[in-house]
Amino acid sequence: MSELVPGELAPGTGADAAALPLVHEPLPTEDLIIGTPTSATHALATIGEVEVGLWEMTPGTASDTEVDEVFVVLTGRARIEFVDPPLPAIEVGPGSVVRLAEGQRTAWTVTETLRKLYVA
Repeated sequence: MSELVPGELAPGTGADAAALPLVHEPLPTEDLIIGTPTSATHALATIGEVEVGLWEMTPGTASDTEVDEVFVVLTGRARIEFVDPPLPAIEVGPGSVVRLAEGQRTAWTVTETLRKLYVA
């Protein structure tokens, strides 16, 4: 498997999703709740209108408005609170699979840098 993927994966290639280097940026100030977490996104492939990629967030708490997606946590731990519509919070860690819906308002409390593989 390749160690660095500068863009999307080419057909017939692979990468270590847990070790792929990602470039972090600060989250928008209006999304910050606790701390100064950063995040990174790396699109791996676009299949039709569906994007597959990696997303990572460092420890802290931030709000988000979700898109339609399913994700699998590769590394790290977090608590996801569902603000609107209100649903029970969930704890996620390696192997967790979660479905999010377009427009859901959430608050993510990351306790260990969280990396997920998403399909959106």
